[in-house]
Amino acid sequence: MIKTIFLAIGLVLAAEGLVLALAPSRVEDMLAALRDMPVETRRLIGLIAVAAGTLAIWLAKSAFA
Repeated sequence: MIKTIFLAIGLVLAAEGLVLALAPSRVEDMLAALRDMPVETRRLIGLIAVAAGTLAIWLAKSAFA
């Protein structure tokens, strides 16, 4: 279980690091777009991301179990 948590954290950090390293100006554009969105829309996007991530983890664990 702890191995999976560290793997997930490492993957998120690697992906976020790549985005910041390869397209820092696009990150600023995305942050500006997020700032202009209503709070309810941002909350919905966050919930969808959590659900998609949970589904991806569940599928990966069941496929390779």
